[in-house]
Amino acid sequence: MSMDGVAVVGAGTMGNGIAHVAALTGLDVRLVDVSEDQLAQALKAIEKNMDRQVRKERMTEAERDEALARIRTTTSTVEGVKDVDLAVEAVPEKAELKYAIFKELDESAPDHAVLASNTSSISITEIAGRTERPERVVGMHFMNPVPVMKLVEVIRGLATSDETTRAVVELSERMGKTPVEVNDFPGFVSNRVLMPMINEAIFCLMEGVGEPEAIDTVMKLGMNHPMGPLALADLIGLDTCLNILEVLHRELGDDRYRPCPLLRKYVAAGWLGRKSGRGFYTYDA
Repeated sequence: MSMDGVAVVGAGTMGNGIAHVAALTGLDVRLVDVSEDQLAQALKAIEKNMDRQVRKERMTEAERDEALARIRTTTSTVEGVKDVDLAVEAVPEKAELKYAIFKELDESAPDHAVLASNTSSISITEIAGRTERPERVVGMHFMNPVPVMKLVEVIRGLATSDETTRAVVELSERMGKTPVEVNDFPGFVSNRVLMPMINEAIFCLMEGVGEPEAIDTVMKLGMNHPMGPLALADLIGLDTCLNILEVLHRELGDDRYRPCPLLRKYVAAGWLGRKSGRGFYTYDA
């Protein structure tokens, strides 16, 4: 199964990162979003990140220009996926939104196309059940920031075929990533392990065990983590962390995944982390 053209649906942080890496791989990329402003911001972010790679001599100016030329944008999902081999959904972590998008992708993409979700917690089997091609639906969970992080979780739904899985693993390797195949359980491996740690760090903060800097320093210096859990939550987005924990709590029925009340309070206040300028830390606009 050859993959030469890819649509990335959703031009936020994850979507523009996936488009960035796909274009550098030599794929023709369609970046799809309902917002023209979001598409313009995504292109600026991609160009800025590629410029950084040029300065660090990880690519040449010619390679940057060729990659940027491979990315086209559109606000039409139908137009964006009409002749691609792979469509990767990268919208916010809300189940009903993803279900609606996959129904549209299934109706608009070519019959041979693989439909992948960048979901970090939602069931691939349930997403695939909204389509007429469940054997060609798969999870392709990139890590943030996509151009830097090597891992891709490749998640098989109940009906995902061997051919689909093999094609996505091979494409991930072409992208310079390390694909790890996992089965379809809430949170998969990455967030089933990570989110309880972040949640417990928030409980430590709420209960006055330590200030954010103290909690993060203990985990960085004591556990050799490159980033503390509270700073990492700010990078991921506190709303995304809350959504993932709610999925884990609901689907696994275990109170160890119960979101910390302080996390709920921060999200309600609009303190979402880096993207809003304030989370457990304060950031420049």
